[in-house]
Amino acid sequence: MKQVHFSEYAKSGDLAILDGARWLLIKHEELPQAGAVLFHSELLDILVGVDHRGAKITDGLWQRAVHLILADADIENATTQELMRRTGITKVILDATDEIESYCY
Repeated sequence: MKQVHFSEYAKSGDLAILDGARWLLIKHEELPQAGAVLFHSELLDILVGVDHRGAKITDGLWQRAVHLILADADIENATTQELMRRTGITKVILDATDEIESYCY
């Protein structure tokens, strides 16, 4: 299963890097720059995972493309179910201890 980190795309600027990918993985601080690649991931049927640990989730249009998010329970002050309802993201992992790659399905 091919996983592409947004940082890899950012270095090359070439959407061809997404060819054959199952997952696009983004860190929360990269979200402001990831709009175009999020749009393309939807068109290419690529799942998106966001590692949002260390910062509060700021709701936005970007959530529509996300299938997996890692977050901190103490920062969010919410349960998994509450975050799922609020964000629309189907797989919410609170207080994850592993790297995001280990939660991709």
